[in-house]
Amino acid sequence: MSRRPLVLLQCANVVGGVSNALVMVVVPWLILERTGSPAAAGLAGALTALPGIVMAPAVGVLVDRVGRRAVSIASDLASAVSVLLFPVLDAVGMLGVPAILTLTLVGAAFDPAGYTARKALIPDVADTAGVSRDSVNGLHEGLFMAGWVVGPALGALGIATVGSVDTMWFAFAAFGLAALAVALLRVPDQTSVTVSEGHEATPLRSARAGLRVLIADRPVWLLTLTVALISLIYMPTESVLLPVHFEGIDQPAAFGAVISAMAGGGMLGAFGYGWLARRLTRYRTAVVSMSVVAVAYVPLAFLPPPPAMVVAALLVGLAWGPMEPLLNSVVQERFPAHQHGRVYGVQLSLYYASAPLGQLLAGVSVEGFGVQPVMFGIAAGLVGVALLVATMPVLRRLDDTMTDPGTDQGTDPGAEPVPPTPASYPSPPAR
Repeated sequence: MSRRPLVLLQCANVVGGVSNALVMVVVPWLILERTGSPAAAGLAGALTALPGIVMAPAVGVLVDRVGRRAVSIASDLASAVSVLLFPVLDAVGMLGVPAILTLTLVGAAFDPAGYTARKALIPDVADTAGVSRDSVNGLHEGLFMAGWVVGPALGALGIATVGSVDTMWFAFAAFGLAALAVALLRVPDQTSVTVSEGHEATPLRSARAGLRVLIADRPVWLLTLTVALISLIYMPTESVLLPVHFEGIDQPAAFGAVISAMAGGGMLGAFGYGWLARRLTRYRTAVVSMSVVAVAYVPLAFLPPPPAMVVAALLVGLAWGPMEPLLNSVVQERFPAHQHGRVYGVQLSLYYASAPLGQLLAGVSVEGFGVQPVMFGIAAGLVGVALLVATMPVLRRLDDTMTDPGTDQGTDPGAEPVPPTPASYPSPPAR
C-alpha cells in the first residue's frame, strides 16, 4: 500500500485552501479600498457565489464523467489565470471595480470543480493508503482548514506590506502548486460511463439525477438543507461583518487573526473527527457541533477586543470542524462511488445559493443598523437552527450505513436497470 497519493492529494488540498482563503480576504478589502461601501463589499461577495450555483451541479457531473484528476487540474489552472489578471490589469490601469467583479466571478466559476474533484478522490486514496475513510475525511477537511488558517494571515500580511493587488501573486503560485500535485497523483480515475446511466445520458439529465438521488435520502437531504441554512445565516460574518468592523478601526492584522482563528479551530475539529467517529453517532456529532457553534457565537456578537474575538472565533471553528468530514462520510457510506461527484455538486450548489443571499442582506442591514445588531441577529438564528436539528427525528437515520440498495438512486428513465453489487458501494469506515 502506498501513501504517496494521500500525500499529493493533501498537498493540493492545503494549497487550494490557502489560495481561496487569500482571495476571500483580499477581494472585499480591495472593494472597500476603492468604494468605501459595505454594501458594495456585500454585493461583491454575493455576486462571486452566483457562478457556483450554476456550475456546481455541472462540475459534479464532469467529475463523474470526465475524471476527477482532469477536472481538478483544469480548475486550478483556470483559477491561477484569473488571479494573475489582477496585477496584470492593475499594471495597465484597467483594474476598476467592474474588472475586479468580473475576474472574481470568473475565478469563482472554477472553484467548485477543484473542490468537488478532490473530495471525490478521497475513497480511492484512502483505500490505496490503507487508512480508514473517516480518518482521511478528517485529515482532508482539517488540512483544507489549515489552508484557511494560512490564507487569511498571508492575505492580511500581503495587504499590509505589498498591497491588496500584488497579494494575488501568492494566490497564483498556490493554484499552480495544487494543479501540479494532482497531476503527479496516480489512482484509478472514474470516467464517463456508469452502470446507471449509459452512454446517452446528457449532463443536464445527470445533474437532475444527482438531485433526485440526494432528495431520496431524507436524512442526508435534511442535513444538507440545514448546512445551507447555516451558510445563509453565518457566512456574512466572515465576508461582510468582520471586514467592515476591522476596516472601520483600521486593523487588517486583527481581521486576519480572527478569520485564521476560526479556520484554526475548524482545522482542529476536523482532525478530531476520526476520534469522534469512534465515540459518537453521526446524529449526535451533528447535534453537538451545531449547538456549540450557536453558544460560542454569542460572545463574538458583542464585538469584544480583538484577543477575546480570537478566542470566540476559535471556539466557533472548533465546534464546526467535524461537520465537513461528517458530510463526506455520510455521502461515501450511503451513495455509490460513481454518484459522489454529482451529489457533492448538488450540495455545493445549495451552499453557494444560500451564502450570497445572506451576504447581500447583511451588507444592506449593516448600512441601516450597524455591525453589532446584525451579529446579534445571526446569533439568534444559529440558536434556532441548533434547536431545529436537535428535534428532527429523521436525522437519527444518519447512522444507517447506507440507503436500501434497491432504492432508485439516480437511475435515468429509460436506462436499463442494473442490480447493485457490493463493489458498487464504498466499504463502511473503520470504527
